[in-house]
Amino acid sequence: MSSTGLIGAVEAGGTKFVLALATQEGVILARTRLPTNTPAETWPAMQAFFADASAEHGSITAFGVASFGPIDIDPASPAYGTFTTTPKPGWSGARFHDALGQFGAPIMVDTDVNGAAIGEWMAGAGQGCRTLAYTTIGTGVGTGVVQNGRSLMGISHFESGHIVPPRNGARDPFPGICPFHGDCLEGLACGPAIERRWGKSLDQLGAEETGLIAWYIAHLASTLVLLHMPDRLIFGGGVMKAPGLIEAVRRETAIKLGGYVRHPRLDEGLESYIVTPGLGDDAGITGAIELGRQALSAR
Repeated sequence: MSSTGLIGAVEAGGTKFVLALATQEGVILARTRLPTNTPAETWPAMQAFFADASAEHGSITAFGVASFGPIDIDPASPAYGTFTTTPKPGWSGARFHDALGQFGAPIMVDTDVNGAAIGEWMAGAGQGCRTLAYTTIGTGVGTGVVQNGRSLMGISHFESGHIVPPRNGARDPFPGICPFHGDCLEGLACGPAIERRWGKSLDQLGAEETGLIAWYIAHLASTLVLLHMPDRLIFGGGVMKAPGLIEAVRRETAIKLGGYVRHPRLDEGLESYIVTPGLGDDAGITGAIELGRQALSAR
């Protein structure tokens, strides 16, 4: 196997890490998954995987990391790659560069949802788009916006899950579960919020409950259209697998936009405009490999 040009890819989630060693063309040579324990446990296991895979297949010339957060993703920041205010015990202050620096390769760090957005833009439901918005509705809510394969950010990564939607207290008296905002999108529509509100996951509930969650998600969808004018919106994550939800989100988004945005991309019924992911669970690791390529080209 080639001894140069290999990419170490890390998809770091709240419950598991997916690790891969890949060629620059994206062929995965080695792959594993680890539980997300504390950095004291996870870092050595990650180092060992990449050391063993590199010994077998060749040297690692770059790393791409798509991680849960909040995390510093500004390459100009002295804390680049460091977890900030994450509620996950033990992870605040942990830094990917401390774990991967021993390999002497450049490292590009982005959010997990930005990584998934890049993966879908490259090889999934976002192919052919210039600007793509990828949203996950699962344990949390987050959106990555990608333009020509590069994720957009400002002073930090975007936090769409903490936009506060309008809420009809009579229709939905639930106060939300976000420890910061209560009834923001994440506090109202993430998987744990649905479980707390109704005692079941959305796929076990009926059309009325699905319609309410769709109404909240459509507020985010219409906001993304108005703020970013993407070529397409992708909605993934465990909650989006509930039967009838994506269809209800399309209907509610069309109502909220009210015919104001007219463009060939926004088809009648929004069936090709608001879609589910094409790569399934591989979006994140595909994006992480691309982040490694970007780390190489930036060097």
